[in-house]
Amino acid sequence: MYSETTIPIFPLGLVLLPEMSLPLHIFEERYKLMTTVCLEQSMEFGIVYFSGKQFEAKGCTARIAETLKRYDDGRLDIMTHGKNRFAIKELFDEKPYLQAKVEFFDDQPEEDSGVAKFQKLAQRGIQLLKQINPTTDQKENKLFGSWLDIKSASFSIAACDGFSFEEKQQFLEMTSTSKRLRKAVEALEKLAERLSITREIERIIGGNGKLSKSLQSRLKQN
Repeated sequence: MYSETTIPIFPLGLVLLPEMSLPLHIFEERYKLMTTVCLEQSMEFGIVYFSGKQFEAKGCTARIAETLKRYDDGRLDIMTHGKNRFAIKELFDEKPYLQAKVEFFDDQPEEDSGVAKFQKLAQRGIQLLKQINPTTDQKENKLFGSWLDIKSASFSIAACDGFSFEEKQQFLEMTSTSKRLRKAVEALEKLAERLSITREIERIIGGNGKLSKSLQSRLKQN
């Protein structure tokens, strides 16, 4: 998918990934206007990560799935879903909100020979997500059909709240499904281990206060 179009741009201090759900509270006048235009024209807007000093050149479009609440002063609570990734080619500031000419991009086709291996890896990643957050909303019916959707799984794993925005930005920019899946699961395994150590330390603090040799070894490795 390599096509160009012009879309509204919404810089935020977070990274939106495809298929990720994101609730937003719209309160600035320029973004109230942008949201109104997008709702009237069934248009998506682009979210790019803003670190506080600059924003990234690659982001993801957001589709407004639902208007959750309208306030008397024009503010809005909306639910959005990540759709398509893009690279900014040119910025325009004729309107109160930014617009950009963007080029959409997607993952490169990969050989089918390694699909079974990566399906197992995707299942491992989803299991780790459940381990980290048992209440995580991962839409299992979509991911766990007779044939696991590896691309969807890779983005679901990459969207884990435990990852930094910089890590998520790297996942967003990757165009290899298998590489993103592998890197995301590796990062998730390290995160799960750190959380496991933290829980063990909290348990020990509430007990005799002594760390076992195995736990000391795990602390050194992490």
